[in-house]
Amino acid sequence: MSKTVIKLENLSKKYGNFIALDTVSFSVRKGEIIGLVGPNGAGKTTLLKLIARLIRPNSGSVFIKNNDCKLQNIQKNSKNLIEMGFLIDIPHFYNTTPYCLLRHIANIRNYPRNKIKLRIDHLLKTFDLYEWKYKMLKTFSKGMIQKLGFMVAIIHDPELFILDEPQTGLDTNARIKIREYLKSLQNEGKTILLSSHLLTELREVCDKIALINQGVLIGFDTIDNLERKFKTKVIFCEILKPLPQKKAEKLIEKLLRNLESYLEKDMVNDNNREVITYNNKSKTFKIRYNGLEASRSEILTILTSRFKSDFTISSFSEPKSSQFESLYSQLLDQDHNEKLKGVE
Repeated sequence: MSKTVIKLENLSKKYGNFIALDTVSFSVRKGEIIGLVGPNGAGKTTLLKLIARLIRPNSGSVFIKNNDCKLQNIQKNSKNLIEMGFLIDIPHFYNTTPYCLLRHIANIRNYPRNKIKLRIDHLLKTFDLYEWKYKMLKTFSKGMIQKLGFMVAIIHDPELFILDEPQTGLDTNARIKIREYLKSLQNEGKTILLSSHLLTELREVCDKIALINQGVLIGFDTIDNLERKFKTKVIFCEILKPLPQKKAEKLIEKLLRNLESYLEKDMVNDNNREVITYNNKSKTFKIRYNGLEASRSEILTILTSRFKSDFTISSFSEPKSSQFESLYSQLLDQDHNEKLKGVE
């Protein structure tokens, strides 16, 4: 019995000459929460729509587990698949009431009729909409509609959830409730694929991250593994007094010679002048090094001994945290640089 619930093989989608998704491949196992992240226009929603069968790929395949616990190509056969719940794009509904809407969705999704009312009441209470049960949706705020869209996706208690920006427009308390609910679904063995720009939220709930940029999958792993792989390797050395530009340029040349053994090798080998830079406004040298603790110690020793006549150090530090936002930017920058090299 396969534990894989979704398998993407070389999935591609074009709109005219525009490549929205380019040969994306990865798998999602039962009980995993996978976060899909990337800038606007990266291809996240396109990928989710392909899985939801709202659009068809130009090439490649989407496999989803069926009721016989086998992976099934959904382009060839969409019957007998496990139950799925979808929240794609910003939800829009007819001007009805939450109760009528959720009852209708539960019915067409074949949720047990004798349990529908209890299910609706439970969800409305969970997400603080119970007092709005019979109010018309035209009176709802954007955040309330978003919560209702999430409830529509989960009302029939599916095995697989495909969620596009489920926390968009929600206040802090609502985001916390969505996060807690996603974790409770995982504890029940549910499988979840969601996209989000709220990177700190993804850190709280996701087992792995699929990072997409310009339609290409450029990273797929746990956040911890991605952070180790793309760890920020920067030292900030702030000095007491600002330096004239010409003196700063000469000092950078001297720093490059003295610190070469400890700098980031790829940048040094490429003769990249960005390996050491100086910001006169903040009076700070930015040094890209190889990330080793021993190297950091040696760099400080060299700066305080060989450069004591050039400047006085007021602070010497790395970025305080390895936040996922930093990792996100690094991955996109790396992907962009690799594409530029390919053009050359």
